[in-house]
Amino acid sequence: MTREEMDFAVDLAAEEGWNPGLFDAEPFYATDPDGFLMGYLDGKPIGCVSAVSYEGTFGFMGFYIVLPEYRDQGYGIQLFHKALEHLENQVIGGDGVFERLEDYQKVGFNLAYRNIRFEYWPGDISMKAEREEEGRIKPLSEVPFDLLVAYDSECFPVERRKFLEHWLKMPKSYGVGWFDEGELKGYGVIRACRKGYKIGPLFADNVEIAESLFRELCSFAEKGEPIYLDVPETNLPGMNIAERYGMTMVFGTGRIYIGEFPEIALEKIFGVTSFELG
Repeated sequence: MTREEMDFAVDLAAEEGWNPGLFDAEPFYATDPDGFLMGYLDGKPIGCVSAVSYEGTFGFMGFYIVLPEYRDQGYGIQLFHKALEHLENQVIGGDGVFERLEDYQKVGFNLAYRNIRFEYWPGDISMKAEREEEGRIKPLSEVPFDLLVAYDSECFPVERRKFLEHWLKMPKSYGVGWFDEGELKGYGVIRACRKGYKIGPLFADNVEIAESLFRELCSFAEKGEPIYLDVPETNLPGMNIAERYGMTMVFGTGRIYIGEFPEIALEKIFGVTSFELG
């Protein structure tokens, strides 16, 4: 894809109800400009898939969409295999909707765990972090970038410096980190989406820090707008946050891999960055 075609793919994702961020295309495309593929039939774009490579060692597939009128005709699988070619000899991750997990298993993917998307309507209550927490929460603009990358790498299979450089600069977004005696103990980002806002990532050493970051990030959202959080089902404290705040499950995926499951600190992942790039 060209950068302009990337916008078409994001629009397709929105039509599927995936609710992409308003400015996701820029950081996504910058991560791996060769990793976004478009399928054409008679000069018309009919489908897309992403196969983003992080430094040639770990890949993530997403944006796997074919226009409804061209489905079940063999076009999608051609895109799929082209994406696999781009990520040859790499461990490959993805997020598959529940009803398609068996299909992904047939082509080599194995289920690691499930992610649950929760919808939250804050109402009129203040979500701002408590006063005693304010000194520990800092905007990400004040966090040394190398420190942030190092912490992020505990929760992602590889270092994703290029992605973060762009992700943290999106318009209509807000990111904060949690410090304790000068040490980074967690961070999170919230961004505006086609509908409401999404928090991702939300990484933290423990549930107390995660909840404080969650409240601070929610305070950025406009009143009357929903907020979405994608929680790995294996992180029980994260699931408990969703229950405590009365969130509603609205969607879900299975995190799937071709190759050995990466070793990541799942206990620190209270919110997935995105279902498109991992």
